[in-house]
Amino acid sequence: MRSGPTAANTRFNPVLRIARREPSAILLAAQLAGVLIYPFAEGSHAGRALFSLLGIAFLALVVLAVRRSPALTWVSLLLGLPATVLLLLQAVTGSDGLLPYSSGFEAVLYFYAAGAMIAYMLGDHEITRDELFAIGATFTLVAWAFAYTYTVCQAVEPGSFIAAIDPSGDRSWMELLFLSFTTLTSTGLSDVTPVKAFARSLVMLEQVAGLAYVAVLVSRLVGLTIYRRAA
Repeated sequence: MRSGPTAANTRFNPVLRIARREPSAILLAAQLAGVLIYPFAEGSHAGRALFSLLGIAFLALVVLAVRRSPALTWVSLLLGLPATVLLLLQAVTGSDGLLPYSSGFEAVLYFYAAGAMIAYMLGDHEITRDELFAIGATFTLVAWAFAYTYTVCQAVEPGSFIAAIDPSGDRSWMELLFLSFTTLTSTGLSDVTPVKAFARSLVMLEQVAGLAYVAVLVSRLVGLTIYRRAA
């Protein structure tokens, strides 16, 4: 009969193998799950603590995904460690005072990771299953990165964003993430609106990023089609 630790290791080994082989799939699934969990993590001390812990978990997944790309792991660790410390302090104290600072580190890390994932996808003439998942994971990374950027913008210049509900209040994380997704996809469904000049500049940059990402994917597919026909 197997001992406890041995049995536990046996159960978790397949999960670890999948995480090492296809980190992009794990990252994409975790971020999509976070979209459903975050609404229940707002408005209470326990919820804010859960929010911080989720942030730490996502940072770990981002670093794992970057390790599969040509990017330098130490750069992602250099950005992820300060954000992790700040998120832990937020979870312990229950204060949102450190949120702009942790969001700043997270925004830079997510942008860096998105660039690394794009380089990973464009690195050869073959498309693996992990690279297919990386297409979606890169999109969510950019959406998260801009949402964190909006959080910093709102802290630096209060009133940068208004919404149909409580127009004069600070926008919640879910509102800013919703704004980011609707902007990046060019659906324009968000009731959150940038009203300050710099906030509008950030939103315009995200609109350009969304269109550019689609253009890169289309160019990649066309290039691979031509390459295979010539081979």
